[in-house]
Amino acid sequence: MKQVIQCVPNFSEGKDLEKIEKIIAPLKNREGVKLLSVEPDKDYNRTVVNIIGEPLKVLEAVYEAIGIATKLIDLNVHRGEHSRMGATDVVPFIPIKNIEMEECIELAITLGKRIADDYKVPVFLYEEAATCKERINLATVRKGQFEGMAEKMKDPQWKPDFGECMPHRTAGVVGVGARLPLVAFNINLGTTDVNVAKNIAKAIRHSSGGFRYIKAGPAELKEKGIVQVTMNVVNYKKTPLYRVFETVKMEAKRYGVPVLGSEIIGSVPMEALAMSMEYYLGLDGFSMEKVLESNL
Repeated sequence: MKQVIQCVPNFSEGKDLEKIEKIIAPLKNREGVKLLSVEPDKDYNRTVVNIIGEPLKVLEAVYEAIGIATKLIDLNVHRGEHSRMGATDVVPFIPIKNIEMEECIELAITLGKRIADDYKVPVFLYEEAATCKERINLATVRKGQFEGMAEKMKDPQWKPDFGECMPHRTAGVVGVGARLPLVAFNINLGTTDVNVAKNIAKAIRHSSGGFRYIKAGPAELKEKGIVQVTMNVVNYKKTPLYRVFETVKMEAKRYGVPVLGSEIIGSVPMEALAMSMEYYLGLDGFSMEKVLESNL
């Protein structure tokens, strides 16, 4: 049976739509590859791209897009709210259908080697593809960002998995990994005080004592006049979206700040939304079998 993977490359450009179009061109109208979404964000200065398809065809398309991003993006002049270490910041492979995690790890290794060999951009493997425990957490790999990466890579512990021990002068380094599906979930707060978002993020993320499957931080959206608690929900079954949303609302009350709404970046499993619908509607005896689309 046909194998299907998802890939969610993140590019460090969210303002110049002409550049973004050039970067994603290899992902369009390509046999065996379906472009699901392209989501540029001016405040983050970042574009999240979501594609699915046949493993090797997805790999080849993403490889080409990374080559274009390497030529077009100069991190020396890049500024944005989102942490970043590379022009192509991260490239996770995600098993969707008839494929095992081990095969996605092999895809990550193959792509990582090609990026380093052909584009001369060092690569760190992360999450399930990580070669040591220090590289499982992407935030640890990215710490120091582009500006601090040259100094960081002088430490033998941070020798890249592929490429030289020096970031590319304009494109930095790339994180290539394999992981299970996650939900990129942001909650909007009705304030311009980024410290409120910072405190709430600290309260809910796992690393500082919050929910086990939450990675969270603050972001300031100056054009909108708000701040966000921005997060990755790495296991929505064990830490559902509604639980996180309600906790953020509770914490925001401490500061007299309203929660204005939320957003999902990229795609989301239907079950993640259905779990929140079940909670907010108080549905009795609900299951995914009652969702029409799950029976198609």
